[in-house]
Amino acid sequence: MKKGTSKSLTPRQRAELKSLAALPDDAIDTSDAPELVDWSAAKRGLFYRPVKQQLTLRLDADVVAWFKGHTTSGEGYQTRINRALREYVQGQARETRRSRA
Repeated sequence: MKKGTSKSLTPRQRAELKSLAALPDDAIDTSDAPELVDWSAAKRGLFYRPVKQQLTLRLDADVVAWFKGHTTSGEGYQTRINRALREYVQGQARETRRSRA
């Protein structure tokens, strides 16, 4: 994700936002976006994209070969390495919390 410079709002946009904020809730037409009551099929974190940091990391060749050999069509080996590291970090955090309790 590229970080772009945000553009300032025009006076017209500011006035429109101010008038919308002043509207009472019952005056807002939400008919084009009906309320979703059943969240049972919702997927948590579906649109969450963590910020990535590019770095150079030296790994053993056999470790890289294993990850490259165990990739699926829609996922790269770097994604799998990242997931493995994340699972390790989360496991360590759980152990730390357990040992403090």
